[in-house]
Amino acid sequence: MLDRAFSARRTQPHSLFDVPTSSAVSDVSPDAESADLLADESKTKKPHLYVLASNYMSRLGLVKSPCLCLSLCLLLSVFMLFSLMLNSRSFVCLSSYDPISRASFFGLDGLNSDFGSLGVPWCRSKQGKTVEWTSKDLVKGLEEFVPIYETRPIKNNMHGMGFDHSFGLWFIAQWLKPDIMIESGAFKGHSTWVMRQAMPDTPIISLTPRHPEKYLKKGPAYVDENCTYFAGKDFVDFGSVDWERVLKKHGISDFSKVLVFFDDHQNELKRLKQALKAGFNHLIFEDNYDTGTGDHYSLRQICDQFYIRGGGHSCFKDSDEARIRSKRKKFWEKAVDIDELCGPHEAWWGVRGEMRDNFNHNNTLISYGEHFQNSRFVESILDVYWELPPAAGPSLTHQTRYDPARAPTPIVEDGRYRMFKRLGLDRLDRSVFNGYTQMVYLQISKPET
Repeated sequence: MLDRAFSARRTQPHSLFDVPTSSAVSDVSPDAESADLLADESKTKKPHLYVLASNYMSRLGLVKSPCLCLSLCLLLSVFMLFSLMLNSRSFVCLSSYDPISRASFFGLDGLNSDFGSLGVPWCRSKQGKTVEWTSKDLVKGLEEFVPIYETRPIKNNMHGMGFDHSFGLWFIAQWLKPDIMIESGAFKGHSTWVMRQAMPDTPIISLTPRHPEKYLKKGPAYVDENCTYFAGKDFVDFGSVDWERVLKKHGISDFSKVLVFFDDHQNELKRLKQALKAGFNHLIFEDNYDTGTGDHYSLRQICDQFYIRGGGHSCFKDSDEARIRSKRKKFWEKAVDIDELCGPHEAWWGVRGEMRDNFNHNNTLISYGEHFQNSRFVESILDVYWELPPAAGPSLTHQTRYDPARAPTPIVEDGRYRMFKRLGLDRLDRSVFNGYTQMVYLQISKPET
């Protein structure tokens, strides 16, 4: 009985032949049973939204008052639009005269920011340690640094650091609070000025072939009163300095309290070994060039390995990577396509298989095996590796130089225009955001035995 009762309530499956044709339907008389079935079906079907709306409006008497009805509709539309603008993260005003940012906003293929979509090879440290600061600390730092940056003496620092790296150097120096700072490569003195803003009373040692004061004859430059310059005739290369003797004159015996900043376009593996031998722990490399770019062998290039997440490349011209790189090359000046990435015998490491040095003047071809061993050495001495993210996304800064697909997520992401404006970044000229090259902070120590 129970089985028959349940089976009677189940909906019977229909075969193709059970469905009556239109003519058959017209011949069927609406008897009591079919009327009951139609009534039951109407209970399970949800009434259309416009029916409910019509009934509700009829109750309120709005149908008889079309003007009032129209006013309410307009008010509702305005409210919904305002809510969208207020809550949407991706809502951002774009200039009609900026085709790159407009195309990126509307999501055309090859123009999306896609930060890290082509991989960001991150050097592996010995113990997996990372930096102490957080994204909130970086945002707070940006808010403090923007008005400082606006007072810089060198407004147009062509061929020097832009805003992103200036902020990175200032932030790290202020966070670490070293007893002394060393810079290798000063150019016109902008980096010296940045370090001075971070640490007003800390002594600085500057190694640079040409003294910054020489640039004063042609335009703005910065010379620091509390800086010891090894420049001009007194220039000594970083690797040739007797650091124990020099630092002793400044009363420094603890090398872990020293911050070294490299902006000298030298092979970073060479500089890393020299710094390790001298006993330094905290290093910053300003130009941490991506694979296939730059005038010197960088940490980013060294750690671009198949066994590292985001690392390694294929020179196959019909690969997905080749296709994506080809498209992005059209929109980002520093993007690298497969033809530029790969040299003879499909050598993609370094720059087409070269380990570059000294402003691209001294280059050495290396095998992949040598490149691999360089990475293993770096890992053996690396305690912390941290790449500075871009200050803000390209739809905000309007930068068209570096390819976001090979960069970490920015501090102020695309679409966060209100934050971008609140931090004062909208007051800066667009050109200052075009100098990003993955500045990196390292903490190193001797290999474990």
